[in-house]
Amino acid sequence: MKKLTTSVLIVALSSSFFIVSAQQREADTIKTKTIEEVVVTGALGIKKKADAVTNAQQVVGTKELNQASAPNAVQALTGKVSGLQITQTDNSVGASSRIVIRGNKSISGGNEALVVIDNVISSASVLAQLPPEVIENVNVIKGLQGAALYGQQGVNGVIIVTTKKGAKSEKMQFTLTSSIQMTQAFKFPIIQKQYGKGYPHEPAFSGGDVDYNGTTYVPFENMSWGPAYNDPNIGGQMVPSGLPQADGRFIYEKYAPINNHFSKFFKNGLILQNGLTVNSGGSDSYAMLSINRLENDFVVEGDQLRQNSFLVKAGKKLDKLRIDGTINYISKITNQSSADLYSDILQMPSMNDIRKYRYSGVEGGLSAFTKNPYYQLEHTRQNTVNDYLSGILSLQYDFNKNINLTYTGNLYLNNSRSDNHDDGFKASQVYTGSGLVLDGGTLQDYTGSSNFDSYYINRTVSTRSYYGDLMLNFNYDLTNDINMKLNIGNNIQDSYRTARSMGGTNLVVPGWYDIRNVTNLIQPGNSTGASALDNILFENTTTRQRTIAGFANLDLSYKDYLFLNSTFRIEQSSVLSTYYNGQVHNKTYPYYSVGLSFIPTKAFEALKGNDIINYIKIAPGYTKVGNTSAILPYETSNVGIAPSGYPFPNLPGYGVDATQTNRTIKPEFISTYDLNVQLGFLNDRITLEGSVYQSDTKDLITNANVSNASGISNLKDNFGKTRMRGFEIDLGLTPFKSQNFTWNLRASFAKSRSTVIDLPNGLDEVALAVPYQTVGIGVFAIKGSDLQVIKATTFQRDDQGRVIVGADGVPLQNTTLSSMGRVTPDYTLGFNTSLKFKGFTLSATMDYRKGGKFASLSKSLLTFAGATEETAGFDRSKGYVIPNSVQMVNGQYVQNNTPVGGTADYDGVAGYFSSQSLQRLGEPMVLDATAFKVREIALSYDVPKSVLSSTFVTGITVGLFARNPFFVYSKENRNYADPETSYTSGNGAGIALAEQYPSQRSFGINLKATF
Repeated sequence: MKKLTTSVLIVALSSSFFIVSAQQREADTIKTKTIEEVVVTGALGIKKKADAVTNAQQVVGTKELNQASAPNAVQALTGKVSGLQITQTDNSVGASSRIVIRGNKSISGGNEALVVIDNVISSASVLAQLPPEVIENVNVIKGLQGAALYGQQGVNGVIIVTTKKGAKSEKMQFTLTSSIQMTQAFKFPIIQKQYGKGYPHEPAFSGGDVDYNGTTYVPFENMSWGPAYNDPNIGGQMVPSGLPQADGRFIYEKYAPINNHFSKFFKNGLILQNGLTVNSGGSDSYAMLSINRLENDFVVEGDQLRQNSFLVKAGKKLDKLRIDGTINYISKITNQSSADLYSDILQMPSMNDIRKYRYSGVEGGLSAFTKNPYYQLEHTRQNTVNDYLSGILSLQYDFNKNINLTYTGNLYLNNSRSDNHDDGFKASQVYTGSGLVLDGGTLQDYTGSSNFDSYYINRTVSTRSYYGDLMLNFNYDLTNDINMKLNIGNNIQDSYRTARSMGGTNLVVPGWYDIRNVTNLIQPGNSTGASALDNILFENTTTRQRTIAGFANLDLSYKDYLFLNSTFRIEQSSVLSTYYNGQVHNKTYPYYSVGLSFIPTKAFEALKGNDIINYIKIAPGYTKVGNTSAILPYETSNVGIAPSGYPFPNLPGYGVDATQTNRTIKPEFISTYDLNVQLGFLNDRITLEGSVYQSDTKDLITNANVSNASGISNLKDNFGKTRMRGFEIDLGLTPFKSQNFTWNLRASFAKSRSTVIDLPNGLDEVALAVPYQTVGIGVFAIKGSDLQVIKATTFQRDDQGRVIVGADGVPLQNTTLSSMGRVTPDYTLGFNTSLKFKGFTLSATMDYRKGGKFASLSKSLLTFAGATEETAGFDRSKGYVIPNSVQMVNGQYVQNNTPVGGTADYDGVAGYFSSQSLQRLGEPMVLDATAFKVREIALSYDVPKSVLSSTFVTGITVGLFARNPFFVYSKENRNYADPETSYTSGNGAGIALAEQYPSQRSFGINLKATF
């Protein structure tokens, strides 16, 4: 930390010297826009000068968003805002993300940021579909005081997106944007290349097997427990590999490691983006049409995404009435395979080139114990069609120059239809003449697990939502020095969602994917049955949720240097409604905030006109809001369930839900104190902004176990308390700015930590995510510790930290879970820079996260297969002694010399690393989450207007860019997984499954032309 602080200080001082020198030169002629001149859009669309903003926020403009042609707005934001954490929950062609600002405050409730698009509440999924090209700017409100007007929905901060508006020029303007980029999968696990395919003493050839220094070469194995590659008896030779083909012959491969053999399965992807924007208008009107097309030919063969976006915006002023309208339609079609196939690829020995088995099917695949991924590409598919339509109407009527009435209404419809199918497989080929132990039977006869059922599942989810704000706005100068702005309004939200699923197993006619072609239907209450097939819930529900609120916003300013903002919102949510004693009960709750902004450089004469410090802003704030996101609709009512197989098999039944919610439950209340300081030096050529905050959440909503005698298993109620503390520092530098050359730098430091202060009596922790009951790993909120902690089963150790082994040399394991560290990093650093020389602009975005832990199940799978580096690096034929281990001898721990399994041979080594007990041990999976990432590098050139003066084209910009070109992980993370990858969008971030695809990077060119 001392080195980091020193480095930042040196950069700041040296840059300051450079800037002072630059200002003394005549070439530095371009005026930098000062902080107080900036106008930003805040909550409910209320615009303020930067001076009057009393909370921490950061604005990202359209140029930054589009510099590297990101496919969607979420990816375009990554790495550009301090305290903004974007986690990939899915690396497939239809990638999804989790967006969190600063950190987590709730255990069971949502912690994701609220997304607002064009002044109406939207969602992160819509933002992920929005082309960056149509966005004017994104204001990330990090301080809760600025988000309090949204009530409980703004409790985790707000991302306010403003799309572009048409020009007022009467001349019609056309803007064409186009980009093409090649994508690659990269950061594949680093594996050992000492040993190849096989397993000790596993029968393979019916005529007998060759012993290679204690192990056997097995052509159809998926594990790398075979002979050493430098064994002169087999190394470098062409050997039969995989299962016999349909004609009985083998595919031959060289017994030698292949460089980057995992990458052979992935192809170079291609992303094409094209957009056309048409602008027109007049002095009192504007109109804009934007059409965008995105095509993603993914790195996995056959996986594709096609998206069409249409945005229409128009507005006109009619005397005292102003009308603005927006229509946004997005159609997205994805066709993808199951990512489960990646776990099969990870087990592939390093001597194999998977491409040779493209047409081999299951019975001629690489291994008898894994599915051929090419077969899965063809026969296991998910097709999804998503249609999103949003209409926004904004009205403003000016009664006079001081009073106006505004209304913003939004109706959006979203419909998602998915068809998932698997053609299944039944082994029929009887192997003959191959010389293997498989001869005389089928693959199912040998493995007992090669056959799997076909299925078809159809899901349709439809959402209809209304959002409306009605506001009466006042703007008065109370005195010559005091100005008052008051907004009083009402908000109504109404959301209606239906989910319908149907499907089953056993397709009668192969290739016909229809419910009429299914013989074994999945019962509506059997969500587990569907999840076992395609890992997706089997929903059949109808829900409606409403929120009604009244609110007020008061802004007072004194002499343009002292600003006060106060908000109040009283809200009633339908999720708190319950019915008893013949009446409906629902309580309203007040949420409020107050913030102050003081500009000393404008208040005190001694600071005015200062050539060194030109701007100082001090802004403290307090906010108290609620959060009911942990309460689902109808949870406060006694709703029955339809359990599968109850009371009779294959018949629907009815039962009482053993999980109940207290009908008098109330929101979690979050009280936040924050202080923001903003400094400008040398006419804002150096800016420094710092924020420190604390959020206390009380009446925490979570589940507590109750006595079975009560008839229920657990109760959801208000229990416990959490506290989040953190701070952020943003440093901006403009070392040089002239007519021909400009250099901008921005660096940030962010640190946040959430602690569980209290939980219900008798409860010391709450499980946030436990992906598998058979694997000793999970994410927990622990009383007296961090909100997100990875716990795992561990090796038993003595008081010196040495591993304790049994008489057979195998480590002893603790049966209970132990804390392995928190998921959140110690701190994050961000760095953005841009250099502009004449028409050329070079920009880059990168960040660094230090510390934190995450669990990679890929490492566990690779260890099982004998592919990790720790399974090699020694002579397996001589056994393996656990490093730094001890044994109990005569009541004392002594240095252990017993190899695992009790025998100094290959069998003991392979048996230990591939054992079920080690696979279920969580400790080896937990890794350091430190990572450095270069997110974007872009070079663009603006063609001089003098060159275009004789044409109809008014501007052309061409560019080269790279996205995610360079990642560096911690030393112990041998590219097993991206630390920012999670299998859930909930609070269990910190676990990466083996089925998640590796990261992707892209390189491309883009063009923007205006005419």
